Amino acid sequence: MVDYSGRITEFEEELKKTKYNKRTQHHIGIVKAKIARLRDQEEARIRGKSKGTGYSVRKSGDATAVLVGYPSVGKSTLLNALTNADSAVGAFDFTTLTVIPGTLVYNHAKIQILDVPGIVSGAASGKGRGKEVLQVVRSTDLIIFVVSVLNPEHYEALAKELYDSGVRMNQKRPDVSIKKKARGGISIGSTVPLELTRKTIVGILQEFRINNADVVIRSPLSVEEVIDVIEENKLYIPAITVLNKIDMVREEQVSGVERMLRPDVMVSAEKKTNIEMLKEKIFDRLDLMRIFCKEPGKPADLNEPMIIKRNATITNVCEKLHKDFVARFKFARVWGASAKFGGQKLMLKHVLRDNDVVELHIR
Repeated sequence: MVDYSGRITEFEEELKKTKYNKRTQHHIGIVKAKIARLRDQEEARIRGKSKGTGYSVRKSGDATAVLVGYPSVGKSTLLNALTNADSAVGAFDFTTLTVIPGTLVYNHAKIQILDVPGIVSGAASGKGRGKEVLQVVRSTDLIIFVVSVLNPEHYEALAKELYDSGVRMNQKRPDVSIKKKARGGISIGSTVPLELTRKTIVGILQEFRINNADVVIRSPLSVEEVIDVIEENKLYIPAITVLNKIDMVREEQVSGVERMLRPDVMVSAEKKTNIEMLKEKIFDRLDLMRIFCKEPGKPADLNEPMIIKRNATITNVCEKLHKDFVARFKFARVWGASAKFGGQKLMLKHVLRDNDVVELHIR
């Protein structure tokens, strides 16, 4: 049987000894591709043997966010401060043994917040129920990355576990298309300057048994991003970093950690310091907006907005209201920031803005 872990370790040691430059770029790219393939094979073998129950939670509301952090960083306390949940709180590791959901209501949006067991180093390889927990993380719309001011070193370790599990936080998928073909070798076209050589890109593709393909690249690429595009199993999820327990150390220590980590929000979940600021940040990073619906001849309902993704169109509003509304659509009148004037007559492709009022005219 292949010793996947042993071979991965060997290749990782080889990378540590190799300094990246133009001359070594190709070799490093091939080694990283080999590591990625070995990890895929090891994962497939583990999946074939494992029959674990894992964690599951029914999604609800307008979006779902998950609190991710090491044990005892205050995630349960933070969940209770943000929502109406009643998560067990204790001054010891692994208090949270199951997924605890709560609901944050903010700007009329109902946002499901999940508290999962703390992640530790090695989680992506299965340590400490890591694979099950990370599977929950992969299914959410936002990662709330919780770090204690007492242990800022946890940030890099935790970020690595998420990366190794296939999560790309605050990244966009590289704009690359790979169309396999029966013959003709590998052709590469690019609309942007590339740091990687054609030889390196071709070598990585061939390591994944792709020998004939048309490749079009529209964004700058690293070796890791080429591998991500080929594997097609990465998730690009927005994230915010929350520095917790700022009430437990001196102000100068908080400032030092802030300079090092540059968190989005610094809070004390225990004292509920800056919790409203965190709620606003969660809403913004989920890219949500409010649309108020109006029936012809009647005033708009300004009490119950529709919560929808930012830059949504009138088509998206129709689809959310009824499956037949797009086919039966005549026109819409719009009041608000996206309209040139109140009641402007607009069609399906029109992009809406937060707090717009939409009056649909349906056949």
